[in-house]
Amino acid sequence: MKIAIVNNLPRAVDAIQRVLALTGRHQVSWVTGDGEEAVKKCAQDKPDLILMDMVLPVLNGVEATRQIMANSPCAVLVVTATVSGATSKVFEALGAGAIDAINTPEINENASEIPTALLKKIDMVERLIFGANREKTFRSSHTRTRRLAIRKEKDRLVVIGSSAGGPVALAEVLGSLPKNFPAAVIIVQHVDSQFAQGLADWLNEQSKLPVRVAREGERPVKGTVLVAGKNDHLIFVDADTLGYTPNPVDYVYRPSVDVFFESVVKHWRGETVGVLLTGMGRDGAQGMKMLRNAGCHTIAQDKASCLVYGMPKAAVALEAVDEILALNQIGLTLKKMHAAS
Repeated sequence: MKIAIVNNLPRAVDAIQRVLALTGRHQVSWVTGDGEEAVKKCAQDKPDLILMDMVLPVLNGVEATRQIMANSPCAVLVVTATVSGATSKVFEALGAGAIDAINTPEINENASEIPTALLKKIDMVERLIFGANREKTFRSSHTRTRRLAIRKEKDRLVVIGSSAGGPVALAEVLGSLPKNFPAAVIIVQHVDSQFAQGLADWLNEQSKLPVRVAREGERPVKGTVLVAGKNDHLIFVDADTLGYTPNPVDYVYRPSVDVFFESVVKHWRGETVGVLLTGMGRDGAQGMKMLRNAGCHTIAQDKASCLVYGMPKAAVALEAVDEILALNQIGLTLKKMHAAS
């Protein structure tokens, strides 16, 4: 891939370049330490991927990402020096269209190994961009059947999947829900595990409902929002218990909306509403189809309000959606649907 680096710290730029050189597959198109210049360079020579720092002179990484997505859209991966102090900016950048975030690699001159976490993240982005194995990686493990007859009205669940642009979209949806919302809410947002706690904390500030990371072995709680918190996939392991699994190990999306939605259909026995928000790729589309086939109500964000109209578009194409709504209507619709409880 053609990759651009936007970072004003020479040591960070050197570390990134050394990591990229390990594969021999990626070409560094250009490097700049200025967000404003990054916007101009992207318009002149658009790369496949931009590795974007958050703290930049003149124009910070959030605003640079926002302008790039508006004028010369391409994949942006946030690469920042530390989680602490940059959390809010990271989620603003994800809301502005960045795909994911990861720490800047640290290379000790005396170390025998160079960290490769960045390469793994770039590989994930490459598969998203070019669609490698996109159709073959998700494998349903059970028969899709309707199960309305075994639902219990009081066990209510809202499941939400999102990716690029997701944090801001999630904040708007959650902000529309009342503090006495009578259903549990579970979110799968494409974000690296090192930022999951920060995402939950950030969303908690935007929501009347308490928001926290989903822990292994816990159960959905009415009026509480749980966020997938690992690079493994969040799933229901039985009728009311959540857990994490590495399988499928080769799936490009981690954590995966499809894998979680499938587990909802397989195990959860209450009433379910599935929601798919803005995001690159097609994760969640097949899972939404399973939910709809099982009698669940499904909602997709509309094209006009999506920052990246990928995941909802794929769900619509599969005829997996009951309603297509503008972002500012989704939370209100969920509120009305559960008003009788």
